[in-house]
Amino acid sequence: MNIFVLMKRTFDTEEKIVIENGQIQEEGAEFIINPYDEYAIEEAIQVRDQHGGKVTVISLGSEEAEKQLRTALAMGADEAVLINVEDDVEELDHAGAAYILAEYLKDKNPDLILAGNVAIDGGSGQTGPRVADLLGINYVTTITKLEIDGTNVKIVRDVEGDSEIIETSLPLLVTAQQGLNEPRYPSLPGIMKAKKKPLEELELDDLDIDEDDVEPKIETVEVFLPPAKSAGRILQGDLKVQVKELVNLLHTEAKVI
Repeated sequence: MNIFVLMKRTFDTEEKIVIENGQIQEEGAEFIINPYDEYAIEEAIQVRDQHGGKVTVISLGSEEAEKQLRTALAMGADEAVLINVEDDVEELDHAGAAYILAEYLKDKNPDLILAGNVAIDGGSGQTGPRVADLLGINYVTTITKLEIDGTNVKIVRDVEGDSEIIETSLPLLVTAQQGLNEPRYPSLPGIMKAKKKPLEELELDDLDIDEDDVEPKIETVEVFLPPAKSAGRILQGDLKVQVKELVNLLHTEAKVI
C-alpha cells in the first residue's frame, strides 16, 4: 500500500510565544511536529504494518523542518520528502500549500493519504481536504477509527460529541482526530535508523510550479496574542448568598445577563 502523510512543523503552543511587529518571532521558539499530525503518522505506520507497503512523510517549509521529518522517520516512517519553499515564496496560504502537495502527489498513485485534523498554529483544517479535492479522491475528516479491507474502508468520525460511521473506498484522504491512536515515542534504535533513511529535498522548480501558481488568496491583516485573563474569584458564604452574588456579578461586571 502506498501511504503518504502530510506533516506540518509548528511552534509549540506550550512554550511562550513572542510577537513583534505583527509577526511571531521564531528565534528562541520551540518547534515540533503538529500534534494532530502525530496521530496521522502513527496511523500510517499501523496501516503499513497490517497491510504492507511504504509510508512517506511530506512537509513544506524550510530546511529547519528536516528535524521534524527525522523524528517521523524515527517513529517508523520509511521515507521523507521536504519541499523547500523558503527561497521561492514569502507567504503561503492553504490554497497554495494544497496546490504544491497535490502537484507532488498527482503521479505518485497514493492509496491512502493522512493528515492532522487541524494545525495548532492556524486551526483551519483546510489543507487536507483541498489536496483531496485537487487529486479528485474521497476524503473524510476528524476520524477516530480506520479499518481497511482490500479497497473498502470503514471509518468512525468525530462529529461534535458524537460519532458517525462512514463506508468508502481507496484511494482516500483522511484527517486524524485525537483518540485515533496513541502516537509512539521514537526509540533509540529508531533514531539511529532514521539517520540512514531517505530524505529527499525538492524545490518548486522540481515540480514545475511557478510563484504565481501559489500566490496567496488571503491576506493576514494582523497577528496578536489573546488578552490576558483576569484572575478568578471564589465566592464565600452559603449557597443562597453565593448564587445571589454570582447573579449580581454576571449582571454588573460580566454584563452577560
